[in-house]
Amino acid sequence: MPDIPRFNVLGVSLCAMNLRIATAAVLEAVRLRRKGFVCVTGVHGVSEAQNDPAFRRILNAAFLNTTDGMPLVWLGRHHVSSEVERVYGPDLMLELFAATQRGEATHFLYGGAAGVADELKEKLEARFPGVRIVGTFTPPFRPLDSAEESALIDLVRERKPDLMWIGLSTPKQERFMAEYLAKLDTTVMLGVGAAFDFHSGRVRQAPRWIQRSGFEWLYRLCSDPRRLARRYLVNNPLFAWRIAGQLLGLRQYPLE
Repeated sequence: MPDIPRFNVLGVSLCAMNLRIATAAVLEAVRLRRKGFVCVTGVHGVSEAQNDPAFRRILNAAFLNTTDGMPLVWLGRHHVSSEVERVYGPDLMLELFAATQRGEATHFLYGGAAGVADELKEKLEARFPGVRIVGTFTPPFRPLDSAEESALIDLVRERKPDLMWIGLSTPKQERFMAEYLAKLDTTVMLGVGAAFDFHSGRVRQAPRWIQRSGFEWLYRLCSDPRRLARRYLVNNPLFAWRIAGQLLGLRQYPLE
């Protein structure tokens, strides 16, 4: 697999690629048993990293750090190539399940509210007959205690999934992957956030034309204003201000 170009967005190193390249890179990592984690990073993740150097280091340590959001796609096209496209968590999940439908790799689902992972398993098995989902785990809304951690480690050691899907929110899922990659007997961990709710049918996904327009944030804000107001109404303008400064050379954002 050739090296994937990267570009710097406010000190976060993002992969300049598309869904096809991302899927191939993950499958190659599974084939070679190369452990790593995938961060599906949008404006929210880059903004969180501005005030949290430890989180920024996690993003920059990812095997793949994908462009989840049209503003990052536009920046990738500006810095690297017109072939840069959105690598969105829910889309990447479907691509990898389709590519492993004949049992080429095994999957494990970790995350979501009570019942979501099991519902998602049923939906994915119906959509991709033959796919091998070897386990699910629904964590509490807090860090795992020692007993829960031991239970997870034992379960994953028994099932040995090639791909472990993490359905938490940013930055929680990225911190979880960075902490647990070495502890768990899996190859690639992928943080896909809301994909669990979308593909289980719990939450309605924005129409494709809205996703491509760069206004998915507005659709999601209208759907869940209480939870997402600060993320979009504060972080998005700050992101635009900081990016303008970086592009104009008024401030440097070195990679750590």
